[in-house]
Amino acid sequence: MHNWILPENIADVLPPEARRLETLRRASLDLLGRYGYELVQPPLIEYVDSLLVREDAALDLKTFKLTDQMSGRQLGLRADITPQVARIDAHLLNRQGVTRLCYAGAVVHTQPDGIMAAREPLQLGGEIYGYAGVTADVEVVELMGECLRLAGVGHVHLDVGHIGLFLALADEAGLVGEQREAIFHAIQQKDVPTVSSLTASLPESLRAGLVALPGLYGDKSVLDAAERVLPALPRIVAALRALRELSAALAARGIEPNYDLAELRSGYYHTGLVFAAYAEGWPNAVARGGRYDHVGEHFGRSRPATGFSLDLKELAWRLPETPARRAILAPDLADPALTDTIRALRAAGETVVVRLGDIVDLEELHADRQLLACDGQWQVVPVAV
Repeated sequence: MHNWILPENIADVLPPEARRLETLRRASLDLLGRYGYELVQPPLIEYVDSLLVREDAALDLKTFKLTDQMSGRQLGLRADITPQVARIDAHLLNRQGVTRLCYAGAVVHTQPDGIMAAREPLQLGGEIYGYAGVTADVEVVELMGECLRLAGVGHVHLDVGHIGLFLALADEAGLVGEQREAIFHAIQQKDVPTVSSLTASLPESLRAGLVALPGLYGDKSVLDAAERVLPALPRIVAALRALRELSAALAARGIEPNYDLAELRSGYYHTGLVFAAYAEGWPNAVARGGRYDHVGEHFGRSRPATGFSLDLKELAWRLPETPARRAILAPDLADPALTDTIRALRAAGETVVVRLGDIVDLEELHADRQLLACDGQWQVVPVAV
C-alpha cells in the first residue's frame, strides 16, 4: 500500500477547495457575530468523561479514544463540539444571563454520519444558553437558514420534531438497554413492523404510541393527529404544546415546516424540540439542531440550551470557485530598497511572491504584476505577456 493513501472518508483539502471553505467559514462566523454570538474554540482532544454526556452509546461509538501518556486517563478526539461548548458555558463562563456562543472547528468520526459523508467534518454551530422560551428556538432556526443561504443552499425543507415524545413513552414503558436502543433505531428508520414486534409485550397504550410515531409526518395537522393517538402523559402533553408554540412562532415569520415526530436523529443528547434541514441534491441533512436543556448537568450546572450545527465541508464544495488573490512577482535580490518596497506592499494588503529558482510559472503563482527597477526605484508593472 502506498504511504500517501488516506483512510476511507478522509480527504485532503487542496487550494481551490480550501479557499471556498475558508471564505464560507469567515462569512458564516461574521453572520453569527452580527446576531451577537461570541466565538469559542474548544480543544480537539480532551478527557472522554467530558466529551461523552448522558451516557450516549452512539456518540461513544463515534469517538476515537486513546490513552494520555501524561495522566494515564482516556482521551477522546471530539466527535461533536456542542458538549464542549456546553461545558464552557456551565463551568468556565458561569454567566447568569442569556449567553450566545458559536464555533467552527474539525471533528473526527470513527464512522461516517451518512452516505458519502466525511469522517472529518468542519462543524460550525451556534448555541443559546439560559433561555427556555420558544423565541430562542425560532432564532436558532432562522439563523440556521441564513447560514444555509449564505452557502448557496436553496429550497430548504425543514423537518421539526420533539424527541421528548419518544423519551416519555420509553420511560413510562421502562425501556432500557438494547431493547430501548433497538426500538429507537427502528423508529428512526420508520420501520413500523419492527417497532410493532419489539413492543408486543408493552401496555397497549404505550405500544400504540410508539408504533404511531413513524407515521406522524406531514403539515401541522400532524399535531392534531398526535393528540388523538398518543397517550396523554404529562410529558407528551408538554411536548405537543411546545411544538404548537413553535409552529405559531415560525408561521408568523413565514416559515412552514413539516412535522416529523419520528425525527430522532438530530443529536445524541437532545431532550426536546429537534429539527433537521434537507435540500435537493444532498443525500443527508444539511443542518441539524434542537434543545438539550440538561447537558449542563454533566458539568455541574444545568441551563436551558438550544442550537444548531452544520458541516461547512459538505456545503462549500458546491459554491462557485473563489479566485486566488492576484500576486506581484518580486526578484530574489539582497537590495534594502527592494525589501522595503515588498514590506510596504504586503502591509497595504498586496500579495508579493519572491521568485525562487529558474522555473517560474506565473499562473501557478497567480502573478499578474512584477516589481522592476525603474529610474532607481522599484515599481509595480504588469507582467509582459
